[in-house]
Amino acid sequence: MLFGRTPVLPTPEQALQGRPEPIFMIPDRHTVLGNPLIGPYPEGLETADFALGCFWGAERKFWQLPAGVWTTLVGYQGGYTENPTYEEVCSGLTGHTEVVRVVHDPTVISYDRLLKTFWESHNPTQGFRQGNDVGTQYRSAIYPNTPAQTRTAESSRDAYQKVLTASGYGKITTEILPSEGRPFYPAEAYHQQYLDKNPAGYCGLGGTGIKLSTPFETNWGSSCPTGIASVPEATGK
Repeated sequence: MLFGRTPVLPTPEQALQGRPEPIFMIPDRHTVLGNPLIGPYPEGLETADFALGCFWGAERKFWQLPAGVWTTLVGYQGGYTENPTYEEVCSGLTGHTEVVRVVHDPTVISYDRLLKTFWESHNPTQGFRQGNDVGTQYRSAIYPNTPAQTRTAESSRDAYQKVLTASGYGKITTEILPSEGRPFYPAEAYHQQYLDKNPAGYCGLGGTGIKLSTPFETNWGSSCPTGIASVPEATGK
């Protein structure tokens, strides 16, 4: 419990030590999509890692997309502790945030489209919190797996910042850092597809109501005009 104190990320020296191997198993298959949770994945699929608050609701946002998402799983990323447990992450002493990994077919659903879902599904200006959920483990983050993902994520952030600013929101606090050196550790079995198993379960996500158009970047040989983020008549703020 923070009791009004501002969450602070630990240094590597302050972080819990962790362990070389996980101490729990996760299910073989996705309860909704039916595909394996853990790779190796079929050739041609790509992975995308996003943190947008409590990972129960975040995962559901992506498995509910109409096509192209092959599997999703939740875990911990961005910190220092190897193979952490949920309790350790919640202590604030691992440095990790709650992440959903999205394995998708880029010929069916683009990384741009996943980013659109990411930005529109939460408020990325809140720092170490999302709604009523407070703690470093709830910070907004993107951990790109390729240089192209990094460029696209940064471009989408800049586009979204323009419309957020125009609507009175502050600076985006989303962490965008390469996944290299920041391993993804799957969470415990009961967290995987939690809201499918518990349809009435807690979901603390709430977006700003502001929409973002795609694409965000057209410097890679595309003839399409640059995407412009747009604000709907009612922002929901």
